[in-house]
Amino acid sequence: MKTKPSYEKVNPDFGNSILVKQHSGSYPFKKASWHYHPEIELVYVNKGCGTTHIGNHISYFNNSQLILIGSNLPHNGFTDRLTVSGSETLIQFKEEVLGNAFLNIPEMQKINSLFERSKKGLVYGKETKAVIGIKIQNLSKTNGLERIISLLEILNELSKSEDYTILNADGFAFETKSNDSNKIDVIYKYVNQNFQNVINLETISDKVNMTIPAFCRYFKKTTGKTFTNFVNEFRIVYATKLLSESQMNITETCYECGFNNYSHFNKVFKDVTGKSASKYRNELKLIIK
Repeated sequence: MKTKPSYEKVNPDFGNSILVKQHSGSYPFKKASWHYHPEIELVYVNKGCGTTHIGNHISYFNNSQLILIGSNLPHNGFTDRLTVSGSETLIQFKEEVLGNAFLNIPEMQKINSLFERSKKGLVYGKETKAVIGIKIQNLSKTNGLERIISLLEILNELSKSEDYTILNADGFAFETKSNDSNKIDVIYKYVNQNFQNVINLETISDKVNMTIPAFCRYFKKTTGKTFTNFVNEFRIVYATKLLSESQMNITETCYECGFNNYSHFNKVFKDVTGKSASKYRNELKLIIK
């Protein structure tokens, strides 16, 4: 089936300028497309797990996640599934919802700086999640001016926090044109469906009607990394998922996520995560305990 353009139109509820969605408990997981929108997006997942795929960053999370995504920064959906007591809260709003004149007053300087940083994607740590998470969840209970005021309070707290990591430190060169957007969507969907098998450059370049050299230049310019590196990172993300959720041993994990050489798997795993697969699993066990 041909993929639709990945521009996503955000429609807040009638009478509101801010969209707030909340899912509580277990619900069917729907694979999201690679998409972007002019709205800034704030996502809080409480007691869930899934893949973080924002710009050229990709990783796997378990238990909770607090992320701020800037305007037109491409990303995928986050949650694979939720625990019985889990929830996911999504907030989307345009920067100008606060008013251009209001944004330019001196008191808004820190929040403006926050919006600028968010263009590279921000993930917040445990301390900030503990303070802000409940406020984000409670935003779904508000409407009208109360929602605006509550959002400002959240943004103010985030603007003062130093407990964050920039996900795309080198930036993310993305042309927000439907043609480019469609190409990226096709590439990412193909990798998502076939990463456990051999993916050669001839096949993937044919998918987007490009020669191999043109495809390699395009992908490197668009994502900041080679296609081979991207596929390997995608596989390692799946490997971290298997190591955290299954009883598979590391050798089985290597082949299950698409690698055909154990030593190469170990090297790539360490390059991507900064630690060996065995160390990763052992540290995860300590965290769970």
